[in-house]
Amino acid sequence: MIDSVERKIFSLIDENKAIGRKMMEAVNKQDLDALDDLLVPEYMNKQLKLQSREDLKEILRRQYKGMPDVHRTLEDIIADENSVWIKVTITGTHTGEYRGIAPTGKKYVMEAVPHYRIVDGKIVEGWSVWNPLDLFKQLGVIEYNGFPDEIIQPI
Repeated sequence: MIDSVERKIFSLIDENKAIGRKMMEAVNKQDLDALDDLLVPEYMNKQLKLQSREDLKEILRRQYKGMPDVHRTLEDIIADENSVWIKVTITGTHTGEYRGIAPTGKKYVMEAVPHYRIVDGKIVEGWSVWNPLDLFKQLGVIEYNGFPDEIIQPI
């Protein structure tokens, strides 16, 4: 039998998954105004050194400028009462300047796992696991073959 505490936890988990889905929907639609309802103004991302929701919007504007067709396909979503993790496949075409890199016209596919910490129904903090070297390799701006051969040792 589920008690009231468990019911509350399950409710928070469902709410956090919904917030994660709304975040991906807003980012895919390039609807930056929708982020005002999803993130606190003082949203932070230490990984990207973001100090506010507006900082995140600026990062996304730059991404949309460099890769106007960028799209995140939600592959899986996991949540607890405080967080949501979203496995996504990101696709796009590099048709504009991005991070100082002139347009290459190349398409890319990469995986990422954004994680958002949620308090009182709002995203307060985020970070992501992804491999920027893989993106830059696909854009043709670096040569990269994964881990250096000397690191891989037979067991």
